[in-house]
Amino acid sequence: MTITAILIVRRGPGADAPSIRYVVPYTPGQSVLDGLRFVRQALDPTLSVRHSCISANTCKECMILVDGKVAYACTARLEPREMVLQPLPNKVHLRDLVTEIGPPDERLDHALKTLGCVPPRTPTR
Repeated sequence: MTITAILIVRRGPGADAPSIRYVVPYTPGQSVLDGLRFVRQALDPTLSVRHSCISANTCKECMILVDGKVAYACTARLEPREMVLQPLPNKVHLRDLVTEIGPPDERLDHALKTLGCVPPRTPTR
């Protein structure tokens, strides 16, 4: 019998955000990020989650709510049960589990303004 974990991913902030339930294979020692990467690879390539270091906890980009508590997806352990994953509630929500993480003065638009540059415009059709 295969042991599974169930990830309930809220694709936006708040309890009324749309949520999707994913059943992922469970192996002891896996991180929540491992489960999310499985979802993107095998079940739903549209799921957005921010990560860079792949479970080394060095980039600090994968911070989300796991069962209502702030955690790094790369260090939070996947468990063989239902786990609710949500974007951070106090940050600007971009998409799915992705929120704005950089302080305002470290974002590209701020840097361009500081340098006196005009940000490139998005082409219109």
